[in-house]
Amino acid sequence: MVGCAGSYPGPDSTASCYLLEAEHEGRTWRVVIDLGNGSLGQLQRYCDPRDVDGIAISHLHPDHCIDMASFAVLAKYHPDGAYRKIPVFAPRGGQDYLDWAGGPGGEDPAESSEFHVWEDEPVMEVGPFRITAALVDHPVTAFGMRIEVEGHVVGYSGDTGPTDVLLDIARDADLFLCEASFVESKENPPHLHLTGAEAGQVAAHAAAKRLLVTHVPAWTDAAEVESDVKTAWTGAYDMVRCGDVFTL
Repeated sequence: MVGCAGSYPGPDSTASCYLLEAEHEGRTWRVVIDLGNGSLGQLQRYCDPRDVDGIAISHLHPDHCIDMASFAVLAKYHPDGAYRKIPVFAPRGGQDYLDWAGGPGGEDPAESSEFHVWEDEPVMEVGPFRITAALVDHPVTAFGMRIEVEGHVVGYSGDTGPTDVLLDIARDADLFLCEASFVESKENPPHLHLTGAEAGQVAAHAAAKRLLVTHVPAWTDAAEVESDVKTAWTGAYDMVRCGDVFTL
């Protein structure tokens, strides 16, 4: 868990960023899921970003993608030389958005990344990783992901309101990484985020093996989110924290 704060960086975590690692063909393969505000700095605690083999962006809100602009700077100007291009999968418009985020005269993200569009290519294959994107329910085009690697499955909700698509993403997953930005005690807007109870319901109906609750904003009471989770889910779960590691 490189970063797991919801909506913006909190005092204990950067915004969304998850590092997946797998040994394959004699080396470690690395894929980053989302690269939100502040996460590029935290990522360097766990690996050299130049050793990442691919990046998958769920949607184009800053708390999930904005550090791609900084990644372009690191990749181009690192004293060890320009970085090899890596595949970046994002919703349509991702390259233009990140070009804008770099500012006038900023770095062209296409110099460090080969951009692919989820709407045209819903499956990303990097080394042993196969990542299938599925459209979820959010104000902007947003994708959840089902990540398969050597017989294991990790489901990732991305940012979403309730949708049956999550059942396919989480079905029989070893780990289901699911957002829970809202609490049941408040009147929440539709088509935006989940409560802990809704995350738990998906995990239960999809028969996930373990629920990882993420994307809890600093302004939300995490203890209340956890209480909501337990009303719908009786299986193993974690309220994830920045720096947590899960091994399959």
